[in-house]
Amino acid sequence: MIKASIDHFKNHVSGFKLTGHADAGEYGQDIVCSAVSVLSITTVNGLQEVAGIDLEVDSDDDNGGYLSVSIPVLSDAQKSIKADAILDTFENGMKDIAESYSKYINLKIN
Repeated sequence: MIKASIDHFKNHVSGFKLTGHADAGEYGQDIVCSAVSVLSITTVNGLQEVAGIDLEVDSDDDNGGYLSVSIPVLSDAQKSIKADAILDTFENGMKDIAESYSKYINLKIN
């Protein structure tokens, strides 16, 4: 099971953590794991490339199944607006996945 948590600070997503594997199918065929992976990697790339934010990212690149992202407090209004749009989209996507595949993912919103 994937355990996901999304943290908030002053009504903004301040970070998220993903651990585990969905085990919803064979390796390479697991649509839940694939959906969470694509959404989380796209979110990190968007925050870095589109919003221009330096993030704290910790992952297990060798074994997978672990990603921790911490978003700094942003003083730049334009970066903050972009980050909020990207992170709100991530949160909505994770909620949809968790609702549709609750057997394979546990999502906590803090």
